[in-house]
Amino acid sequence: MKSSYPEIEAYVTKDGSVIRELMHPQVQGNRNQSLAEAIVARGAQTALHLHPVSEELYHVTQGTGEMTLGEAVFPVSSGDTICIAPGMPHRIRNTGEIELRILCACSPPYSHEDTQLL
Repeated sequence: MKSSYPEIEAYVTKDGSVIRELMHPQVQGNRNQSLAEAIVARGAQTALHLHPVSEELYHVTQGTGEMTLGEAVFPVSSGDTICIAPGMPHRIRNTGEIELRILCACSPPYSHEDTQLL
């Protein structure tokens, strides 16, 4: 199976980021995970939230930011990867001059129902 970036419509998630689902079971038919690109605008941040069921991996592909992961707050930049355990409160803030772009892998796949705003 294959998806093509220009054909994927972006939407805004509960946490406020702009998302493109690059591969998701409800669209492409894969089974155990999802892969999306999140874009956080310059000066913006996502809402503090958690996912009770899904483990997430964030891989920063462009820009710089500040990650809040539980009680920890640390800088992130292009090339960094963060593991977010199920139930871990998190958010990310764009601290740079360009869009912050992140690949987000979720297992089990992302669902709006598994997102709790804090």
